[in-house]
Amino acid sequence: MSDTRGPALHTEDPSPPPSPGDSSSLSSSPGAAARPRLLRARNLSAAAAGLVLLALPFYLDRFWLQAGLFAMAAAIGAIGLNLLTGATGQLSMGHAFFLAVGAYGYCALAGDGSTAGGHTLVGLGLPSWLAAILAVALTGAAGGLFSPIAGRLRGAYLGIATLALIFIGQHLLFNATSLTGGFNGRAVEPLSLFGITFDDTETVIAAVPFQSAEKLWYVALAALLLGALFARGVLRGRPGRAMNALRDHSIAAGVMGVPVARYRAAVFVLSSMYAGLAGVLLALVFQRTVPDYFGMVLSLEYLAMIVIGGLGTVAGAVLGAAFVSLLPQLLTRYSDALPLVSAPGTGGVSPGETSRYLYGAAVVVVVLFLPGGLTGITRMVRARTTPPKERT
Repeated sequence: MSDTRGPALHTEDPSPPPSPGDSSSLSSSPGAAARPRLLRARNLSAAAAGLVLLALPFYLDRFWLQAGLFAMAAAIGAIGLNLLTGATGQLSMGHAFFLAVGAYGYCALAGDGSTAGGHTLVGLGLPSWLAAILAVALTGAAGGLFSPIAGRLRGAYLGIATLALIFIGQHLLFNATSLTGGFNGRAVEPLSLFGITFDDTETVIAAVPFQSAEKLWYVALAALLLGALFARGVLRGRPGRAMNALRDHSIAAGVMGVPVARYRAAVFVLSSMYAGLAGVLLALVFQRTVPDYFGMVLSLEYLAMIVIGGLGTVAGAVLGAAFVSLLPQLLTRYSDALPLVSAPGTGGVSPGETSRYLYGAAVVVVVLFLPGGLTGITRMVRARTTPPKERT
C-alpha cells in the first residue's frame, strides 16, 4: 500500500516565509495599504481647510472675523494650558494672570506714555512687533518666577497656589493705574509689521478693502499654526512622553530618570508663554485692555475649553476654545430668535449667562460620557467606520 501522505509534503509553497523585517510583506497587508490613503485624505482635508481660512477675510463681515479672532487667540492660550494640565497633569487656575501679563506688557512696551483718565501711563514706545515678542518673553519670565513652586506642587495644591495669582493680578490691575489705566483700562497700540499698520486704515488687496479685523486675521492664523505645530512636536517627541509619564505616575517617571521638578517647571513656563501670546492677540483685537476681563471666570473658561475639547491634544484645545469662545457671541447675535435668551441689559437670562450654563453642562456631559472630549468623538467614529483589518 502506497503512503498517501508523501505527495502532500510537496504541495507546500517552496518559497521561504517572509521575515519580520521584510517591507514587502508589511506593505501587502490591508492595514498598511490603507494608511497611505488615510494620510492622503487627511492632508487634502488640511489643505482645503487652510485655503478656506485664508479666503474667509474676503467674504465675512466684521462680526464673524472678530469672533474668529477671539477663537484663535483663545485656542493659543488653551494649547498652552493643555500642555500643562492635559499632558503633564498640573492643574493651573491662574492662566488669566499670564494673559493679563501679555496684554498689559504689550501695552506698556509699545505705548507712548500718553495720559488717560488723569493718569500718565507707562510707555516705552518700542516698535510694536518687538513689543509683542518682548511681552511673550516677559510672560515667560513671570512664569519662571513661579516655576519653582510649580515644580514642587501638583494637583489641587498647585491649583490653589496659582489661584493666588488671580487675586494678586486683579489687585495690581486695578491699583497700578500708571501701568494699567485703572478700572477703565488703557488703549492698545496697533501692531505694525512689514510696513503695514494693523488698524482700521484701509489696505486694498485684490480690490477688497482690508481693515483691522481682516489684517489681524492672518497674524492670528500664523501664530495659531506655529503654536499648534510646536506643541504637536513637543507632545509627539521625547518631552511629550516624559510629560505623559509625569501625568500618569510621577514617582515611576522619576525612577525611569525623568527630572520631575525640572519638567514641571519648564512646562509651566512654556504654558505661560502661550498665554502671553494669547493675551497680546486679545489686546490687539479688543483695542483696549480692561482689568475686569482677566479674572477668575476667564481661568475657568480656559479649563472648560481643554476639558470639552479633549485633554492632552492640540486639536482638543482648538475645538474646545472655538466652542467656549464662540458660544456667547453667537447667543448675543441671535438672542432675538432664541427662546429664554434676552438681549444684554433687557433683563432675563443674558447670552453670557446662558453660554456659561451650556458649556458647564457640556463639561458634565464630557466627564460622564465622553472622557476624550470632542476629539474623542472623531476617534469613535473612525473606529466604527474603519474595517477591523485596516485598524492594524
